[in-house]
Amino acid sequence: MQQHRIVILGATGGTGRALVSQALEAGHHVTAFVRNPDKLALRRERLRVLAGDAASGAPTLGDAVRGQDAVISALGRGRSFKAQGLMQRSVPHILEVMRDYKVPRFIFMSAMGVGETGRDAPLMSRMFSSLFLKDIFADKLAAEGLIRRSSVEWTIVHPTLLTDGPLTGTYRIGERLELHGMPKISRADTAHFMLAQLSDPTYVRKTVIVSY
Repeated sequence: MQQHRIVILGATGGTGRALVSQALEAGHHVTAFVRNPDKLALRRERLRVLAGDAASGAPTLGDAVRGQDAVISALGRGRSFKAQGLMQRSVPHILEVMRDYKVPRFIFMSAMGVGETGRDAPLMSRMFSSLFLKDIFADKLAAEGLIRRSSVEWTIVHPTLLTDGPLTGTYRIGERLELHGMPKISRADTAHFMLAQLSDPTYVRKTVIVSY
């Protein structure tokens, strides 16, 4: 596998931690850009931890992105149902520094049900999203629009309901998927797929759903 220099945003969240650990295991050089470095206890030879807030456009974001091959975003609001404009505030800064430092590849984690993927969401998923995730999904959708209009080589990943299950390496992917009930995917397998996109051009400038 080709080794890359990558920035991981949201590295202290569930998916972010899986991204960091799997990327290091694969031999990549990782910069974890986090608001609170104390929440990332992991220390490795090929791991650099930088403190900063992408939503505020902190100068350290440029330091993190400079000289990298790709940016992977697992930014999220955790268990909160309020977006507080996190994606809409963060994505413009991310795209700006990627442009400034000529970093081509952007892999962005959104969510199943956002935008056109809502057409494949089962009824139960749509009901849950409409009741609890309207604000979160609206924020992600606006950010996706910014990414789609950018010049970077983006891939927008739409995982179904995230779990803390194990890495299996066995899951379904596609721009459209037939889904039923409350489909799920582990954070570990979501991270596995996102890292695979570093060397796979199949979904460049495309959205892709990931689920069991």
